[in-house]
Amino acid sequence: MTNAVAIGILIAIAAFFALDHYVLHWEAPLFLARKFVELLQWLAFWR
Repeated sequence: MTNAVAIGILIAIAAFFALDHYVLHWEAPLFLARKFVELLQWLAFWR
Protein backbone atom coordinates (compact mmCIF):
# COMPACT_ATOMS: atom_id res chain seq x y z
CA MET A 1 0.00 0.00 0.00
CA THR A 2 1.48 3.31 -1.02
CA ASN A 3 1.32 6.45 1.08
CA ALA A 4 -1.12 8.04 -1.37
CA VAL A 5 -3.54 5.13 -1.07
CA ALA A 6 -3.29 5.10 2.74
CA ILE A 7 -3.94 8.85 2.92
CA GLY A 8 -6.89 8.49 0.54
CA ILE A 9 -8.43 5.76 2.69
CA LEU A 10 -7.86 7.83 5.84
CA ILE A 11 -9.54 10.86 4.27
CA ALA A 12 -12.50 8.76 3.10
CA ILE A 13 -13.01 7.27 6.57
CA ALA A 14 -12.69 10.66 8.26
CA ALA A 15 -15.15 12.16 5.76
CA PHE A 16 -17.66 9.39 6.46
CA PHE A 17 -17.48 9.95 10.22
CA ALA A 18 -17.77 13.73 9.78
CA LEU A 19 -20.79 13.28 7.47
CA ASP A 20 -22.32 10.86 9.95
CA HIS A 21 -21.84 13.24 12.86
CA TYR A 22 -23.05 16.44 11.21
CA VAL A 23 -25.67 15.24 8.72
CA LEU A 24 -26.87 11.67 9.13
CA HIS A 25 -26.90 11.24 12.94
CA TRP A 26 -26.58 7.46 12.61
CA GLU A 27 -24.04 7.19 15.45
CA ALA A 28 -21.74 4.98 13.36
CA PRO A 29 -18.71 5.19 15.70
CA LEU A 30 -20.79 3.96 18.63
CA PHE A 31 -22.21 1.12 16.52
CA LEU A 32 -18.73 0.10 15.36
CA ALA A 33 -17.39 0.24 18.92
CA ARG A 34 -20.18 -2.02 20.17
CA LYS A 35 -19.57 -4.52 17.36
CA PHE A 36 -15.83 -4.46 18.10
CA VAL A 37 -16.51 -5.27 21.76
CA GLU A 38 -18.74 -8.16 20.67
CA LEU A 39 -15.95 -9.41 18.41
CA LEU A 40 -13.43 -9.22 21.25
CA GLN A 41 -15.75 -11.17 23.55
CA TRP A 42 -16.28 -13.80 20.86
CA LEU A 43 -12.53 -14.11 20.31
CA ALA A 44 -11.90 -14.32 24.06
CA PHE A 45 -14.38 -17.21 24.25
CA TRP A 46 -12.43 -19.17 21.62
CA ARG A 47 -9.11 -18.48 23.30
